[in-house]
Amino acid sequence: MSGDTSSIDLAGAARAWLAQDPDPETRAELSALLDAGDTEALLDRFGQRLEFGTAGLRGELGAGPNRMNRVTVMRAAAGLAAVLGPGRHVVIGYDARRNSDVFARDTAAVLTGAGLHASILPCPLPTPVLAFAVLHLEADAGVMVTASHNPPRDNGYKVYWGDGSQITPPIDGRISAAIDAVGRVDELPLGTPGTLTELSEDLVDDYIDAVTTLPLGDARDLRVAYTPLHGVGGATLTDAFLRAGFPSPMGVEEQRDPDPGFPTVAFPNPEEPGAMDLAAALAARTKADLVLANDPDADRCAVGVPLADGSVRMLTGDEVGGLLAEHVITHTTGDRMVATTIVSSTLLGKIARAHGVRYGETLTGFKWIIKAGPGLVFGYEEAIGYSVGSAAGLPVRDKDGIGAALTVAAVAAAAKRDGRTLLDLLDDQARRYGLHATSQLSVRVEDLSLIAGAMARLRATPPAALGGRAVERADDLSRGDGGLPPTDGLRYTLSDGARVVVRPSGTEPKLKCYLEVVVPVTGDVPAARAEAARALDALRADLTKALDLH
Repeated sequence: MSGDTSSIDLAGAARAWLAQDPDPETRAELSALLDAGDTEALLDRFGQRLEFGTAGLRGELGAGPNRMNRVTVMRAAAGLAAVLGPGRHVVIGYDARRNSDVFARDTAAVLTGAGLHASILPCPLPTPVLAFAVLHLEADAGVMVTASHNPPRDNGYKVYWGDGSQITPPIDGRISAAIDAVGRVDELPLGTPGTLTELSEDLVDDYIDAVTTLPLGDARDLRVAYTPLHGVGGATLTDAFLRAGFPSPMGVEEQRDPDPGFPTVAFPNPEEPGAMDLAAALAARTKADLVLANDPDADRCAVGVPLADGSVRMLTGDEVGGLLAEHVITHTTGDRMVATTIVSSTLLGKIARAHGVRYGETLTGFKWIIKAGPGLVFGYEEAIGYSVGSAAGLPVRDKDGIGAALTVAAVAAAAKRDGRTLLDLLDDQARRYGLHATSQLSVRVEDLSLIAGAMARLRATPPAALGGRAVERADDLSRGDGGLPPTDGLRYTLSDGARVVVRPSGTEPKLKCYLEVVVPVTGDVPAARAEAARALDALRADLTKALDLH
């Protein structure tokens, strides 16, 4: 729909929506807006719609096609059913966000009504359990109702295909077109509760069995402070740690239980400032060796190392990725591949070459990492997402915050046995491969045309130097430079191994820039880190000028 819809059209669209909406709450919301003649609010809900893109839907809860609600979800389920066809099997999971269970059961009703077989997970569970279940049960597709680490007001709908990974083009386009063809949802045939298979807790046990067979070594003496950030990861992670032989993690009591309001954090993302404060305080009180956190659907894992002064040094996704990669490579054999994305550190490529394993580089997103190539035993993205495997392969073909947490704990326990920490292991890698320091520059805008303008200026006049380093190569990723599928992005290879990638965010009104410098370590590592910090600051300053968005 276009943004210039008249108030009469908006009112008609709203009344048509009301006539099919099965949810009394969103009907009441919409009726109130109609009664008040609130054109602006109606335009926000009906002037456009949530787009079904790669992996699915995500947005704010509320009435109308530009919100997550029961009508939107039922339409998505009907589109998925049309693409799959009768007789196919779909596994459905959900987290503890508001309406997640309702959306999951609406999905099941639409699928079974269309002649498909639907199975639903027994309770709110981590996203990696659903991704595992698709493979484990040999299903044709999976649906996970989650908004991951989005604000409390949001929910989402993620679709997996039969290979256990998130959908990619052209499948997403086929589902989107099928959704467009769906009529009124109150006319859809719906299955009865008896046509739905309710899965048991045995599936969770099977998942834990799978992740506890990862290469975890034999060191287990480790004190872990952990928070699930009011999400669904706590019980599953604790069970996995105990089954693997680790002590039970010490949990942040205030954040232990699932709560869709996320009352103790401004934003339920472990990367956000303040989100880890309670976990850091717990680590200081209990003299923990390691701090771990999952995001609310537990597909990502944050890692911190407690310091002597009571603070916690949070590791970047690239730092954890390098440590996990080297651990997995040294604990597996055969023809193997490791992979990451174009915006992650170049360190992984050096690690792969040093160990004689294949290396893959993909577009951003785990949907691409998982498809990097055969023999994939480890993949990661800088946004603290990791998939850890063994010689037998990946138990989860998506990012898995539980399996990653277990493996990080194994690495930390082995280091502790030697009187060391993860920070010592990072220093070892810096000496071996050079210090790879990464950072980001994100610019949020109100007017999306500013981002398009900045990208156009950079394409027309690429910078000759950034941060005092010559630009040796400029790749326009929209042309498929580098052998990757075309994407809106620019990559600058600078002298001395530095690199900058600029791309518009796919989910927010932001321009995101990924910075990396490589500093040889000839003396002590702290001096190299200080030099890298100065170099990143210089890159950030020059890039800010080049973007000209302020």
